[in-house]
Amino acid sequence: MKGERGGWRPLRRDQLMQELVHDSYKSKKKLPEPTLCPDCRAVFRGARWTWADAPAGAHEALCPACHRIRDRFPAGYVTLKGEFLGAHRDEILHLVRNREATEKAEHPLERIMTIEDAEDGVLVTTTDTHLARSIAEAVQAAYKGELDFRYNKEDNLLRATWSR
Repeated sequence: MKGERGGWRPLRRDQLMQELVHDSYKSKKKLPEPTLCPDCRAVFRGARWTWADAPAGAHEALCPACHRIRDRFPAGYVTLKGEFLGAHRDEILHLVRNREATEKAEHPLERIMTIEDAEDGVLVTTTDTHLARSIAEAVQAAYKGELDFRYNKEDNLLRATWSR
């Protein structure tokens, strides 16, 4: 019935629908296939970036991870801190690099941008929020301690802090 509440109503054309997550590094249009990233040599094929050999004559475009690296604009921040880090720094960073290698083998867009010494520990920046979360959870699983996540949906940004 027309006047009842809770019934179906058509969307008005003048209403603005707000996007939940806006990632300016995702392509606005579909890339031609195959497309080769000139920096990392990843190939866009089958609607995703993969590690594969590009055929001769492939189009070229920067992948989102290389774009973030060039702009120095990380999607993930992992802060590692505490006395335990000082005593086990090398083995923890080895775990961090191994986690990246595992993720990057399957997902070319998940990479570590930098590993820097910070005032109170080590800061790892990543090209993707999933890698930042995976690194933080791997350190937590291996060494226990306290883990805190701060996710900002609007900016597609994750800040993870691990301490022990």
